[in-house]
Amino acid sequence: MDTNSSLRIVQYGLGPIGQATAETVLAKSGAVTLVGAIDIDPDKVGRDVADVIGNGVSDANVRVSDDAEEVLATQRPDVVLHTTTSFLGGVTDQLVQCARAGAHVVSSTEELSFPYERAPEASDELDRVAQDEGVVIAGTGVNPGYAMDTLPLMATGVCTDVQGVHVKRVVNASERRHPLQEKVGAGITTEAFEEKKAGGTFGHIGLRESLLMLADGLGWSLETVEEELRPVHADTPVDTGFRQVDAGDVAGIHHSATGRMQGEPLLTLDLQMYVGAEASYDEVKVEGAPPIDLRFQGGIFGDTATVGMLVNTVPLVARAQPGLQTMADLPVPRAFATKPLVEGAL
Repeated sequence: MDTNSSLRIVQYGLGPIGQATAETVLAKSGAVTLVGAIDIDPDKVGRDVADVIGNGVSDANVRVSDDAEEVLATQRPDVVLHTTTSFLGGVTDQLVQCARAGAHVVSSTEELSFPYERAPEASDELDRVAQDEGVVIAGTGVNPGYAMDTLPLMATGVCTDVQGVHVKRVVNASERRHPLQEKVGAGITTEAFEEKKAGGTFGHIGLRESLLMLADGLGWSLETVEEELRPVHADTPVDTGFRQVDAGDVAGIHHSATGRMQGEPLLTLDLQMYVGAEASYDEVKVEGAPPIDLRFQGGIFGDTATVGMLVNTVPLVARAQPGLQTMADLPVPRAFATKPLVEGAL
């Protein structure tokens, strides 16, 4: 693969994130080229992907197809940007199919970000297939993929000693897309929250993966990993434009994960994601030499950041060693442009 020429991209999944990802690929035409789009939604199949995206995007001359095998065979992509679901069990076959077609895969599937504990058999299969085909399979996004794992790992890079890493993320879900507001349970009752929680697929998917990636990156063997998921309730009514949340109803989630060694909480991840939050911010604190205290005022806007991580990981996987990789295995994520932002810049 000539990574100095435009990389051929197939977009697999055209939900809100998939559409924004395809739009970004189209905007970066030159370094990357959108050559195919896959989705099973009958309302999208057969339409030009630009028509599906809207937002004034001009024709892409790429038709949406529900036949993944045909698209992969005819378009022969260098990289598939995969945005379908959070759970690895539902997409392992899709990832294998893409790899067997000779394409690298960058996926927003949260459980893929560090799948070794939750899905050891699928991890072995994906790694084996990727190595057989000479491609990379990687899961990424803003969280997991950046804010609560890659970023804090990078923050420790200047430390000669690390005694603890503590990450906090507060997200005003009122500013986010409707599917995320639904995902965190905005507007449901406490009883409904507990029922969803008991189902085992509610809350933020990937928090445990972020904690384990942090521990692995630091070379720490955690003795215990604890997770706690509880509701945040609205103090006053909140109208997000998508959902009406009454006072006393669930506004979102407070999800935390703690990694302990010798009983001490050396790794803590604290995620609060709910509608009506007064302020969004991201915070990383490293107990070490030197200590690190990072705070992102206004927070890292997740919808845009997820798209950025997906697209910006494309050139990284195209140059990486084949196999199942995590963001800790790949080079430092960075943006890329098709031309200098300043005329005359190198």
